[in-house]
Amino acid sequence: MELQLALDLVDIPGAKEVVAEVADYIDIVEIGTPVVINEGLRAVKEVKEAFPSLTVLADLKIMDAGGYEVMKASEAGASIVTVLGVSDDLTISGAVEEAKKHGSKILVDMINVKDLAGRAKEVDALGVDYICVHSGYDHQAAGLNSFEDLKTIKSVVKNAKTAIAGGIKLSTIAEVVSAGPDLVIVGGGITGAEDKKAAAAEIQKIVKQA
Repeated sequence: MELQLALDLVDIPGAKEVVAEVADYIDIVEIGTPVVINEGLRAVKEVKEAFPSLTVLADLKIMDAGGYEVMKASEAGASIVTVLGVSDDLTISGAVEEAKKHGSKILVDMINVKDLAGRAKEVDALGVDYICVHSGYDHQAAGLNSFEDLKTIKSVVKNAKTAIAGGIKLSTIAEVVSAGPDLVIVGGGITGAEDKKAAAAEIQKIVKQA
């Protein structure tokens, strides 16, 4: 089981500062969509250059032009790129094809997918590397989480690894881990902690015991 740190509300210097604190306790660092919007793919490039041993994920949430956007993210240093599960099959398959050229991987974000089991089966057949259930900010504000959704996709996915994101913190990490994802994505549960290093260390300990 791997641990991914999601960076959403920082600039490039802020991202580097946070990663420097917790790099020893994470496997993947995610350059979140807000960071990409504010800083561009330069954020991916600079974080990868600063932390070459970490896997960098570019959370582009691709909806169209999958091949082109995966190409640009991979060139910037991303080893994993996100595509939305609600996008067209052609977009996802184009992203997968391009990722293979660069040795990078595709994570499909299932946010707002209505038929989770059905779409997870379809996406799995397209050759993606990860399928991720995700409670976004708006869902979290309404008190929703993705634990049941994770069980749903795990029951149908045969090839891809499974991932979970959205509102995961120290108080919920044990429940998340017990559901058995391959990848756990934590943002504010680490970045919002008073002692980020301690929070990351404790979360990593639980994740790696699974």
